[in-house]
Amino acid sequence: MGSFYTGCKIENVTDRSKAATVSRVLVDTGSEYTWIPSATLEKIGIQREKKDLEFIMTNGVKIARSVGFGIIRVGASFTVDEVVFGEKGNLLLLGARSLEGLSLTVDPRRKKLVASGPLPAA
Repeated sequence: MGSFYTGCKIENVTDRSKAATVSRVLVDTGSEYTWIPSATLEKIGIQREKKDLEFIMTNGVKIARSVGFGIIRVGASFTVDEVVFGEKGNLLLLGARSLEGLSLTVDPRRKKLVASGPLPAA
């Protein structure tokens, strides 16, 4: 697929006036979660809801991080999702769960996010 970056905006779910723009996050369909720096999430008042959630890094190392709830915006699309409180050395990632909630998919040839089309319904 190749790697590419995009920008996003993170908002506090209870007070949307508290928001931060992250200009460069790696689009990573191999990561379930979206990872944002702890300082950014704390600055806009996102609370740590799940503590010490275990993750396995690509190199096989297990780490623990906290997770909170935020509104994630990419362009005109937005969703509420869990976000990981990233620490120094962690990549900033836009993960698969957020992409699904945003109804966006990866166009691998153009290396950009595109609308995934109508949502399936029963």
